[in-house]
Amino acid sequence: MGSAGVADIVCEAPGLKLSSSGAGSGRSFGMTKLAEVFDARELTWNLTLRELRGRYKKSVLGWSWSLLNPLSTVIIYSIVFAYFLKIEPPKGHPSGLHNFAAFLLCGLLPWNFLQASINGSMGALIGNANLIKKVYFPREVFVVSAVASLVITFLIELGVLAVILLLLGNMVVPWLPIVLVIVAIQAVFCLGLGLMLSVLNVYFRDVQHLMNIVLAALFYSAPIVYPIRYVPRYAHVNGWTIPIGAIYRLNPLVQFIGAYRNAMYDLRFPPFLSILYLMAWSAVMLLIGLAVFRRLEGRVPEEV
Repeated sequence: MGSAGVADIVCEAPGLKLSSSGAGSGRSFGMTKLAEVFDARELTWNLTLRELRGRYKKSVLGWSWSLLNPLSTVIIYSIVFAYFLKIEPPKGHPSGLHNFAAFLLCGLLPWNFLQASINGSMGALIGNANLIKKVYFPREVFVVSAVASLVITFLIELGVLAVILLLLGNMVVPWLPIVLVIVAIQAVFCLGLGLMLSVLNVYFRDVQHLMNIVLAALFYSAPIVYPIRYVPRYAHVNGWTIPIGAIYRLNPLVQFIGAYRNAMYDLRFPPFLSILYLMAWSAVMLLIGLAVFRRLEGRVPEEV
């Protein structure tokens, strides 16, 4: 759908005001940002559908790529890490599952969701520059729709993973509700991060290039392709004893990966404190994202 088609959707959406400058002069300052986005939920849903329809447009395999990409990655990593480097996956407790591909998928799919959310959010405002300059509505809806479309893709991938785990003998069905809770927490985390990066990337285009480096480092900062037992509890540097294991576990990505594996690979509840920790991280990240977005969005129509 082109920008003209989306503009028609925007104009027809209830409660939205037009602004030739795109500066949002007709906005009611008494409304909170979340209330504005909620009022624009119809537009958000239409933009989400646009993202889903356009993702594999004119592709022969279409939505099959959302499954083929992670599966091909699993094959490559399984060959390199399981066969060449001889990394043994942990035995699921209490599930008893001992399968490297299943262990890897339980960490790789959440990582793919985080990475795609970051990359999609950074281009959300810039990719809709023409629309932003013509019509005023909450700019956040572009980021919300980008993340929402990826949540739907993520859920489909998790559904396929659940089928694979069932075929391997892991009765994951009773644990799917807790998985959905973790997905919701991670979605809030990704949304907050996406809001911040999307508006920063408008002003500083180096952000997207910097994030490529950050994501490459972040991938290996969590136990995605290796078990967490490979991380030592302490590191000794120049006579100093550093609790590297405890520092490592402060990384929210480590906790997200662990929570998904607890529920789907081990078939047990993630630690309650871990869930609280992730909820706190997600809430803080959302507040930071909204604050940065609100602070910088005023000149977005001139900068995109």
